[in-house]
Amino acid sequence: MSDNKWLKGVFEDVQTDLHHDLKRASRGVEHPGTKGDIHEDSWIDILRNYLPKRYGVDKGIVIDSHGNKSDQIDIVIFDPQYTPMLLIQQGHKYIPAEAVYAAFECKPTLSKAYLEYAGSKAKSVRVLSRTSVPVTTVSGVKDAKEPFNIVCGILAANCEWSAGVSSKSFDGNLPIEKDSILDIGCSLAGGTYVLDAQTIRKHQSENNLMFFLFSLLGKLQSLGTVAAIDWNAYANILNAE
Repeated sequence: MSDNKWLKGVFEDVQTDLHHDLKRASRGVEHPGTKGDIHEDSWIDILRNYLPKRYGVDKGIVIDSHGNKSDQIDIVIFDPQYTPMLLIQQGHKYIPAEAVYAAFECKPTLSKAYLEYAGSKAKSVRVLSRTSVPVTTVSGVKDAKEPFNIVCGILAANCEWSAGVSSKSFDGNLPIEKDSILDIGCSLAGGTYVLDAQTIRKHQSENNLMFFLFSLLGKLQSLGTVAAIDWNAYANILNAE
């Protein structure tokens, strides 16, 4: 006979702790930039604690082999083993587009304006070029892998709509342009949503955070491993005039 009440309670405590951290930041810090950094760092800590160690989690700028770059991204989930950061300069971290599994925008609340803003950040990552080359394994040479669609989303403490993610206004304000789509999002107070093909799953309870984490893990698992990067393409930048 199963008894999952105690496990739900433990998961609820994780969400409560994060919500309290974000509230303390909102009340105790007046500078918007500093407050935003605290919110981002709190979410980064959660993801680092719950995602497998094969995933790196950090804030940064995503770049490609043509010298293009994304906007500053609050949270990037990337491959740290085979495709590490290319450059860390004065606090700015540059991550190859080939390394990226997911990108998230952190905001204090889910709202029309923030959904649109997060969609523009997602687009700045997805439009970057990604290389792919054959890879040698113990079984032989495998063909170059087609890069997958990068998972993008939004994270927040609160929600502008009283009904949370169940609100029709929420659905109507999700970005619909292909490169701007937000595949998954979590508002601790308003709920979690997950886009799957042509459907949208929603969850609202004291376990919005854990539902988000399990859903994100499922999405990352479905992606497999990032494509093998063509390092020569980046080396060619050094020969360009």
